[in-house]
Amino acid sequence: MTVNERIAALRDLMKDRGIDMYLVPTDDFHSSEYVGEHFKERSFITGFTGSAGTAVITATEAHLWTDGRYFVQAAKQLEGSVVILERMMEPGVPTVSEYIEAHFEIGGCLGFDGRCVNAKNAQEYERIAKDKSGKLYTAEDLIDLIWEDRPLLPQATLWIVDEKYCGESFESKVERIREKMAEKKATSHLCSCLYDIAYITNLRGDDIANVPVFLSFLLIDMDTVTLFSDSTNWSEEIMEYLDKKNIKLYPYNMIYSYLSSAALEGKAVLMDKSIVNYNMVKALPKSATVIEADNPSELMRAVKNPVEIENTKKAHVKDGVAVTKFIYWLKNNIGNEPMTEITASDYVEARRREQENFVDLSFDTISAYGPNAAMMHYSAKPGSEATLETKGFLLVDSGAHYKEGTTDITRTIALGELTQQMKEYYTTVLRCNMRLAAAKFPKGVTGLNLDVLSRGPVWDMGLDYRCGTGHGVGHILNVHEGPNSFRFRTLNGAPAAELVPGMITTDEPGLYIEDGFGIRIENELLCVEDETTEYGSFRSFEAITYAPIDLDPVIPEMMTDYEKKTLNDYHKMVYATLSPYLSEEENKWLAHETREI
Repeated sequence: MTVNERIAALRDLMKDRGIDMYLVPTDDFHSSEYVGEHFKERSFITGFTGSAGTAVITATEAHLWTDGRYFVQAAKQLEGSVVILERMMEPGVPTVSEYIEAHFEIGGCLGFDGRCVNAKNAQEYERIAKDKSGKLYTAEDLIDLIWEDRPLLPQATLWIVDEKYCGESFESKVERIREKMAEKKATSHLCSCLYDIAYITNLRGDDIANVPVFLSFLLIDMDTVTLFSDSTNWSEEIMEYLDKKNIKLYPYNMIYSYLSSAALEGKAVLMDKSIVNYNMVKALPKSATVIEADNPSELMRAVKNPVEIENTKKAHVKDGVAVTKFIYWLKNNIGNEPMTEITASDYVEARRREQENFVDLSFDTISAYGPNAAMMHYSAKPGSEATLETKGFLLVDSGAHYKEGTTDITRTIALGELTQQMKEYYTTVLRCNMRLAAAKFPKGVTGLNLDVLSRGPVWDMGLDYRCGTGHGVGHILNVHEGPNSFRFRTLNGAPAAELVPGMITTDEPGLYIEDGFGIRIENELLCVEDETTEYGSFRSFEAITYAPIDLDPVIPEMMTDYEKKTLNDYHKMVYATLSPYLSEEENKWLAHETREI
């Protein structure tokens, strides 16, 4: 079926059930950022394949909300359909809730799969329905009824993260969580975040592409830990591990009946309602009370311990070798042999796979040439990929999981002739990156406070980039991790997180010119202790990404002396770190690529 035919079929089901509006989010049952193929209902119903977006279908209209990373991509993918693009945070564009409230008829009905909408959002929809004397329909997944060839739920295979890589045992993590539970006067902790569950259990899976997690729910009581997951493909080693750790195991879908059972009667359950789905909260006995708070493990995994930090740096050395070999190959062969966006992404992936303890890519490589790079999350497709020429920019955003840690790096590489505008914009983005990397700040500062350091040069030009400047990075987990980030807007009104030593956050400003070009330069920054003065404790950043930043497009006269010093010091460190792992010819080239300006 075409997108329009799918929407028509959905409207027939809505009419049969008395539903006036149907909400289709991107989420799985765990509010995951990236979801497995089984859960891509929003992509199925709208045709838009980006990782973030929400669709609302009425009897006469179909709308899709997505953020600035995807405006260009969404506009292209929605062409020819009845779906209207809503550009989030643009002037005059309502939020999803505002649209639903404005179009909720008196006595009407809003439908959605209650397993795929978090409890916090669902509470807002409950309020709207109540105000309109209407109701919610959440017990049925209507998309499932029209998606004939829907992929099955995955069945992960698991592996254990050795403590020599993660630095803390399962027992220690649970003990720390129970201390937080006691502070909140909670008797149980319901965790449905896949990243938290993988972190707590020191287990990794493969249920989501490029995200080493497994579909599961975790219930921590003061004396027991219960895991709900499909163990069909689990090895004997995993089962023995669970037994040794005294982790009870029940089937994945049993979570709802278990929550409604006597086991939760009278319990005080700590949970994050922005993650736990609506149907889980509805399943709890009336005698149970909900203590709403962030998952204790969110901050625990964001602040890396010394073992995780040491290993993550090792992962970045391997990754830097792979990326540097790729740039060397690209610079020395462009124009001499046929190359495409996919040729480039395949080459850098091959260099990563050569590295010891490589696990997987941390996300699908973005290899975008020319105008394609204006789409922040562009994905080259075989048969329609761009051919690389000896002019313009190639933007490559890529990363990997190693047993030691996770990486995320972007380099924008000049392939030949550039316009003056390209050079000026590239130099501006480089200035943004260096200014944030050189930040020194007192205890208590958040990424919300520091974002202006990065955006200052682009704002001075009357320009901006429609995304955050940086995100936290997981340890062999989701490449996008919170709560730390660099952005000047809060997300969903949540308070910005303090930048704490041990947090790793990306520094990735950019400029994206539709139908022109895209530029992004990304390093990872480790927050570290700096000095203590009469004004308190200060912190700063250590760059832990090791790869040359292309100097060919740089206009040195545009940079301040301090920005140039920051870049030169970074490049000196890159050469010292990588040179032991490169050939004589590669090192000769790298010495030039990391030259002082």
